[in-house]
Amino acid sequence: MFKKVLVAEDLDSISITVIQVLEDLNIPIIDHVKYCDDALLKIKKGIAEKDPYDLIISDLSFKSDHRKVKLSSGEELIAAINKVQPSIKKIIFSIEDKSYRIQSLFNDLAINAYISKGRNSIDELKKAIERTFRNEEKIVSSNLSSTFSDKAVIEIESYDISILKLLAKGYTLENISSEFKNVSITPNGTSSIEKRINKLKTFFKANNNVHLIAIAKDLGLI
Repeated sequence: MFKKVLVAEDLDSISITVIQVLEDLNIPIIDHVKYCDDALLKIKKGIAEKDPYDLIISDLSFKSDHRKVKLSSGEELIAAINKVQPSIKKIIFSIEDKSYRIQSLFNDLAINAYISKGRNSIDELKKAIERTFRNEEKIVSSNLSSTFSDKAVIEIESYDISILKLLAKGYTLENISSEFKNVSITPNGTSSIEKRINKLKTFFKANNNVHLIAIAKDLGLI
């Protein structure tokens, strides 16, 4: 089992529960921080002292307060940790349930497990820790397993996300075309973009652009 684990969670009630799970698994060293900046510092300290952490369990959302921070979210924290200790095992324990966002955590940040807070989440977290230690891949809560077989999530590309984000901001076809040309995204012609939007509306069975944006938000695409 893991020997040294870091918990990044700003709510005491949640962190106490997570720590209890780790103690039940007889993990000898358990540290807890409430800020992402502090988590990164502890990770770096462990590396410098040749006593690195084996696992980090982090939330995604951290409430802002009087303290100025460089890292304000779990995504930013994991991205920063990957730069200094990419081999560390990573479990996200969060209330987030948007399929695209969760998929991106696995695809872009190489997390090992994602457990959603809710009913039976403590038992699921314990099992996820054990399975992560056994080097199993892409572990998700049972209530999210069907989400990862959703064809819509798999087939949407970054190009589509860029279009949807600009549509949500009220951009016209001409505006989107200009924006894509400015940042060298192709295809960037209005005709190509319009065809892509129509394809997305068909794919998601959206009646119009407003409906399309609503569906995209519900899926966590934007």
